[in-house]
Parts: sequence; C-alpha cells; structure tokens
Amino acid sequence: MQYDAITFDITDDIAVITLNRPDVMNALNTQMRAEITDAVSRGGREARVVVMTGAGKSFCSGQDLGDRATAANLDLERTLRDEYVPMLRAIFDCPVPTISAVNGAAAGAGANLALAADVVIATESAFFLQAFTRIGLIPDAGGTWYLPRQMGLAKAMGAALFAEKITARQADDWGMIWEAVADDAFDAHWRGRAAHLAKGPTAAFERVKQAMRASFDNTLDDQLALEAKLQGQCGKTRDFKEGVVAFLQKRPAQYEGR
Repeated sequence: MQYDAITFDITDDIAVITLNRPDVMNALNTQMRAEITDAVSRGGREARVVVMTGAGKSFCSGQDLGDRATAANLDLERTLRDEYVPMLRAIFDCPVPTISAVNGAAAGAGANLALAADVVIATESAFFLQAFTRIGLIPDAGGTWYLPRQMGLAKAMGAALFAEKITARQADDWGMIWEAVADDAFDAHWRGRAAHLAKGPTAAFERVKQAMRASFDNTLDDQLALEAKLQGQCGKTRDFKEGVVAFLQKRPAQYEGR
C-alpha cells in the first residue's frame, strides 16, 4: 500500500508510523485508518517493535468530522465496524510490542487509538480527552474496553461523562499510561524505549502480552496453567538459552527474537 496520510519507516528493527495530517491535528479519516491498519500489520511482520506517533504538535484529534467524503455518508456503526475494528485489531493482534509516543493532544478516537498500544509514553504537555459526550456520543474506538482496565471504573466513568482533559501527568499517576516525559527529552526517550524492546526476547514479549490479557477472564488455576504452557514455549527458544548463558558469563544478552 502507498502511504499518504501517514509515514512509515523501519530502522534497526523499529517500525515507526507517523500520523501525517498535521493541518487537521492528524484527524482520522478513511484513508488514514486503512493505512494505519496496513502499516501495523507490516510492522508486526518486518520489525521487532512498532511505534505510533504524530506529526506536528498533536498526536491525533480523533475522527475527522470535517472530512467531506466521510460526512456525506456518515454511518457511525458501519464506520466503526468496517474501518476502526480492523485497525484496532491489527494493533491488539500485533505479535511484537507496540508503543504510542503521544507527542501532543490525543482526543476522542485519537485518545483511544493511543491507548490501544501495549505501552503509552507521553510528553508532559500532552493530554487525553474523551470528547464524545460533548457531541452526544459515547466513547468508541475501544475506549469503553481500555479505560476501565487501565484506570479503573471510577476514573473511566468520570472521564467519559465529564469529557474533561486528562493531563499526561494525571494519566501517569492514574495508571492510564506507562509514563509522562519532559518535552525536551521526549523524542530521545521513546526512541530509547523502542530500541530496548527491539533488542529484547521477542518471543517472550509476545507471550507476555498473551498472558496479561488473558488474566482478566481467567481463574487463578486457568492463569497458572496458561503461564506454565507459555513458559514451556519460552524455554524452548534460542533467546532463553542465550539469556541464561549471558547471565552466567556476566555479559549483555544478544537476543535474536527466536
């Protein structure tokens, strides 16, 4: 696929997807959703970590309500089912770690696109806004699934009902994101985080994601059984053998992701 609404780059096993409509605060239209879906899937196949960030001063302002192509035939149920669901599933199902590097405002569906990643790193000047009730809607793009899990039901309900800005520092304190970083250190910081994951035991990371997500629906016995199964699989990888040898030799492990 040719990318026009985003840019896509793979360097040193890190796939970086940059939402690239800064004139509309990287608002999501049909084209951008299709390109993100394709790029995340490609990154999961060709890289060892996938990063999403935004061009300009915003991460993503959500659905592009000013897009004439969308507004002419706006069917929210169809749009969510046919365009948002494939994009969100691509992120959720990505076999490698995903990072949202939130460089500015993340509002509406843009906020929930950010929260769909495994790890969210934001600049201290960034904010998250569940803007939906301001126009008579409910949080979508996975918001009603991610928010209660990441920040608890009480905070999630308030965020949805009041539609107030949540600063990056608040989001960090509430457990909504992994960390808020000073603006002047942000770019180098998320790139360092991505490099760390890209050099890590990729097969183990994939199973970490699987186990963590399953825990919400499993009993303790189910979860212990799943841990044993997945750990058995990890124990057969080349990376596990390398990790043990490196530990004994007191040197950094050289993981290959297999």
